[in-house]
Amino acid sequence: MSNVKQIRDKQPENEKITINLGFVDLGRIDLLVQEGFYSNRSDLIRTAIRNQIESHVETVRTTLERHTMELGLRDYSKADLEALRDAGELLHVKVVGLARIAADVSPELAMKTIGSITVLGALQASAEVKAALADRIK
Repeated sequence: MSNVKQIRDKQPENEKITINLGFVDLGRIDLLVQEGFYSNRSDLIRTAIRNQIESHVETVRTTLERHTMELGLRDYSKADLEALRDAGELLHVKVVGLARIAADVSPELAMKTIGSITVLGALQASAEVKAALADRIK
């Protein structure tokens, strides 16, 4: 037996990204750093991103809820899809079981409101709707 233990490579706590900024925006950032509002450019950019994400916290929450897999039978009515269309939202169907898209749903409405369909089981929809969504069905 050896006393040597393998130390796993530490996963980075951050992901490095690259952005392009105009000279005016960069100058404004440098001014705020120079005035002591932020310790450096990265500090300002991280803060701005966090603030922007926080301003959309409800959207993120509802999006996460919509992206969860549902178990059993899930019906999608014309009224459901019209409400999504009117709210400017896109549905990502994830069902384990049976997903049914109502017979009165037009291919146009389905295209405007359904971003993707993942069904482990069966999908029931008109042939026209299935054809319109063929590239979105996984």
